[in-house]
Amino acid sequence: MRERLKELLTDLMQIPGLSGYEGRVRRYLKERLVELGLTTRTDGLGNLTATLDGAKGAPSVMLFTHMDQLGFIVRKVEANGLLRVERLGGVPERALPSQAVTICVGEGRDVPGLIANKSHHATTPDEKYKVVPYMDLYIDAGFASADEAKAAGVEIGVPVVYRPNVIELANGRIAGTSVDDRAGCAVIVEVARALVEAKARPTVHFVFSVQEEFNLRGALTAAQVLKPDISIQLDLLLATDTPDMGYRGDVRMGGGPAMSMYSFHGRGTLNGTIPHPALVTLFDRTAAKLKMPLQRSAHTGALTDSAYVQLVEGGVASIDLGFPMRYSHSSLEVVDPADLEALTRLLVASIGAIDRNFSLDREDYVG
Repeated sequence: MRERLKELLTDLMQIPGLSGYEGRVRRYLKERLVELGLTTRTDGLGNLTATLDGAKGAPSVMLFTHMDQLGFIVRKVEANGLLRVERLGGVPERALPSQAVTICVGEGRDVPGLIANKSHHATTPDEKYKVVPYMDLYIDAGFASADEAKAAGVEIGVPVVYRPNVIELANGRIAGTSVDDRAGCAVIVEVARALVEAKARPTVHFVFSVQEEFNLRGALTAAQVLKPDISIQLDLLLATDTPDMGYRGDVRMGGGPAMSMYSFHGRGTLNGTIPHPALVTLFDRTAAKLKMPLQRSAHTGALTDSAYVQLVEGGVASIDLGFPMRYSHSSLEVVDPADLEALTRLLVASIGAIDRNFSLDREDYVG
């Protein structure tokens, strides 16, 4: 399983899919689901869904993750061929100069470029410690004129992403672009593989959502159609085992999957998720049966689709599960495939335990 997960993740990280432009990622995932014998459908927003029918009377489950990534949109092509861009998603400005990028004009026709970094020999003392606002940055793709850029398919509105990259690190760990959330996509494919063969399972909707990095758009649309009883969202959980992150919590890379007990985004979007107690109990008990560590996370500053999915209809029992990840939203993020494997096993066992007797009545979980 771990090798399949690594292969899936490696493939997915090398496919560009900016928010609103997820088509290449969706086609790859559709092929993997069809190979498992599942029928897929794509809604008007671009979400990819496959439904696996299960026991009647059991709560239905929406297992989902997002397939888009953050990046940029070309906003201007200068007369000299240099490109100006708008940010799409939470792109960290301090990590942008000198980054390699891919300008996505079309499969097989993408254009490489780099975000310019002022020559060190011309940098003033004041500039050396200053973060350059993205509005002042530009991309150099080698074009000598705006006409040359346009001839290559580069014009206003074209998506730009960090250049897809995968690096194998020590102890089997992987660094790469868009681990957030292609790792979640790989896990769901593996969960689907296992549940297709499972004798006991509820109805499960596997959803790969769009535009999560663009203010959490896609999963809400899918949930409004599917009307699940339970939603389980997969995404990164901040690893706190590096010197700069220790004060944020106790989530260790290689320590197994993690469960979010509280999330809140206090900058602009005032929303978050407090998990349903039935699901906290389910995953705690399943992890104990599997003799598997289940880490816990609670933090502000991040937000997932579950914050909105939980509000559909009369309320959806929701929880965020994930994998420890380092360096979120950077051009290279780091994940441990061992954590992805453990997360897959936890999900398969937990979802398989949801039957017609599984209660979502909060009064059954009074603390």
